[in-house]
Amino acid sequence: MKKYLLLACCFIATFLLPASAQDCAGFTLKEGSGFEMDNFDAKGKSVGKIIYKVAKVSKDGAFTVFNIDMESFNNKGQSQLKNTYEMKCDGNVMVMDASALVSQEQMKSFQGMDMKFTYDNIEYPSKYNVGDKWKDASVKGEGKSTAMPVTFNMAIKNRTVVGQEKLTVPAGTFDAYKINADMNVQMVMGFPIKVDMQTISYRTPSVVWDLKTETYRKGKLMGYSELTKIY
Repeated sequence: MKKYLLLACCFIATFLLPASAQDCAGFTLKEGSGFEMDNFDAKGKSVGKIIYKVAKVSKDGAFTVFNIDMESFNNKGQSQLKNTYEMKCDGNVMVMDASALVSQEQMKSFQGMDMKFTYDNIEYPSKYNVGDKWKDASVKGEGKSTAMPVTFNMAIKNRTVVGQEKLTVPAGTFDAYKINADMNVQMVMGFPIKVDMQTISYRTPSVVWDLKTETYRKGKLMGYSELTKIY
């Protein structure tokens, strides 16, 4: 369960050609470009980092499709989790595949359970305004272990742009928008597990990734991530 929460927080904290650069909803991406996020606990101690890279780009109708490779490392530099997911952009909205919230390693834990997943993808508009409410996102899975039903539900709700401020992170200083959201994770495999969290993320329309994300549970800071490198 701990890994589910870690990856989910990183991506909420988050968010996502030929060699030539292409414009997408106000930002520019090209194959091989990417970014790094450093993760910290509630006391500011480093607990690792996540590296994202644009691995492949293709076209799907009006959308440019970016295949993103993600790898998470602990504070000793050891690889912990890997995943590959899609981001799509049509110039007005960027759509991140919600399957990114469940890593390949986590999917392996569902082997033999005949799990079937459905997704409501994560959307980011090209223009931000204080007071805007963004679309909810979710991952829902159903299956069975022997005769026991298994369900997994993750929902990101109440995504609201609540403010605008100047923000400095290791990657630079930005005019950032503050976005609040609620995240609920529920899993039933014989007995229910439920976790409710809140996130505060800072974004700017000119950068495809979160600048900073803070994760809270019952009003208490659990940890945060900061954008450290764009390349």
